[in-house]
Amino acid sequence: MDDHKLRELVEGVKDGAISRRAFMRRMAAVGVAAPFASQILAWNGVAMAQASLAYKPTKAGGGGPLKILLWQAPTLLNPHFASGTKDQIAGRIFFEPLAGWDKEGNLTPQLAAEVPTRANGGLSEDGKVVTWKLKQGVKWHDGKPFTADDVVFTWEYAADPATAAYTTGSYTNIKVEKVDDHTVKVIFKEPTPFWADPFVGVVGQILPKHHFGEYKGAKSREAPANLKPVGTGPYKFVDFKPGDILTGVRNEDYHVKNQPHFDTIEVKGGGDAVSAARAVLQTGEFDYAWNLQVEDEVLKRMETGGRGKVSAVPSGDIEFIILNTTDPWTEVDGERSSIKTKHPTLSDPKVREAFNLLIDRDSIQKFIYGRGGTATASFVNEPKQFKSQKLKYEFNVDKANKILDDAGWKRGSDGIREKDGKKLKYVYQTSINAPRQKTQAIIKQAAQKAGIDLELKSVTASVFFSSDVANPDTYTKLYVDIEMYTTTQPQPDPERFLNQFVSWEIATKENKWLGRNVSRYSDPAADEAYKAAQKELDPAKRAALLIKVNEIFCEANVILPLLSRTRVAASASNLMHDHSGWDVDTWNVAAWYRS
Repeated sequence: MDDHKLRELVEGVKDGAISRRAFMRRMAAVGVAAPFASQILAWNGVAMAQASLAYKPTKAGGGGPLKILLWQAPTLLNPHFASGTKDQIAGRIFFEPLAGWDKEGNLTPQLAAEVPTRANGGLSEDGKVVTWKLKQGVKWHDGKPFTADDVVFTWEYAADPATAAYTTGSYTNIKVEKVDDHTVKVIFKEPTPFWADPFVGVVGQILPKHHFGEYKGAKSREAPANLKPVGTGPYKFVDFKPGDILTGVRNEDYHVKNQPHFDTIEVKGGGDAVSAARAVLQTGEFDYAWNLQVEDEVLKRMETGGRGKVSAVPSGDIEFIILNTTDPWTEVDGERSSIKTKHPTLSDPKVREAFNLLIDRDSIQKFIYGRGGTATASFVNEPKQFKSQKLKYEFNVDKANKILDDAGWKRGSDGIREKDGKKLKYVYQTSINAPRQKTQAIIKQAAQKAGIDLELKSVTASVFFSSDVANPDTYTKLYVDIEMYTTTQPQPDPERFLNQFVSWEIATKENKWLGRNVSRYSDPAADEAYKAAQKELDPAKRAALLIKVNEIFCEANVILPLLSRTRVAASASNLMHDHSGWDVDTWNVAAWYRS
């Protein structure tokens, strides 16, 4: 669809000549998914529709306990340190952003009074200024008023390099100004098409200045509120045992009328995905279980019990493998996998190319994941506008062998290939989870046929996805040769998702391994394309630039996408919950209720 036709359609929606639904259908017909189509309308001044859960209770409270099971147990509650989804889910119960993302990719106001648009004066014509109007009458859990000062402080806190926040990438290149007690301006250096990043969704939760003010910068890890949060959310903190259980009680002064429905909330951690599914679908012990990375056939059998139901929603999440091009076995200045080193064998592009041919993605999808994922060669898969059509995958052991033969990697007496005294022997790490161990086994078997020896390492999920900077087995450390996990796309636009591929986000000791580029790989062409996309207002040109970033890393075979994941959860049959593939599961927990 050309720009002229697109503008005609947008103007038709604005004039009322074309319905929003008809516009969405026209976009879908040319391959533009709903979340991106919604963004196009928002950029052009059309207010977003809301696809959130219709809330039916006529009063707050009375719902009894809400019991959530996260089989990867939360370990901290400060959302700006939460590199793992489990910690982001837990923190969102107490803290809130200005806006979140519903299941259709629409921006939904939470602490904001409204979503900024050109029509309401929230978006400037030059694409550089966003004005947020804040809800009035909102109180922190200790009774203090929520104001613009808290929003400005959150920017200062996250942007300070000494804070070493996981969210710093969303705040470093902006300026935030207080207009009045309930209005702030976010000022970008360049025209910014995807402005809904700072203060939005996973990265956007607002911190109370009066609790964190003394702990900005180098003292950030010392704040008592990191583990005992005081937020604006629907539930107030009661108790937290990291790695075990989190409890809260209904916020009687919550700023949304008649919410929340439940009197208490409990988030239990631990176990595994299968036992979590069973606890909801079969025994009914819990109301909700998150991230059911369970073989689909197992889930189908459990569903027959009738106590619970499976919810699967589209998302941009990706299960993928990283091939480490730095040396995980040599320590430099107190860290392994330092960017000052090169991997002895995986720095060879031919070895990485051969390894990618040894992944039987179709079998992994068919026999393990089912509804949980679709085989892919692209890191970005949703919205479809941003998916590379160039990237293809292939499973071919013979071709892998030929590539390694031609590159001079010869089989030794033990059958393992080597060159210049260096063997193709690797430690392949992931979290403990049945589908992941089965995926490891499939890849190990194929690798053996190509003369590559894989030592399989499985780490307890609560450790692997921990934000503990002292732990050597976290996924951000990458202290192994090969690593596999799912990374979540936190909004229906891949710009922030793709900052995992830029040089300034490389995870290092200096940033406490909270940089989002865990692979450590970088390419000046990717950096250049990413920076250009950040200020490109033409949607088609911007999509092409982001696709280029994706292709550079995938074609280098440093990032090996496996499956485009759907988000699979289980809930009690009578639980009405708001499951979005573009935000964390608890993004709208205030609106959950029992029917």
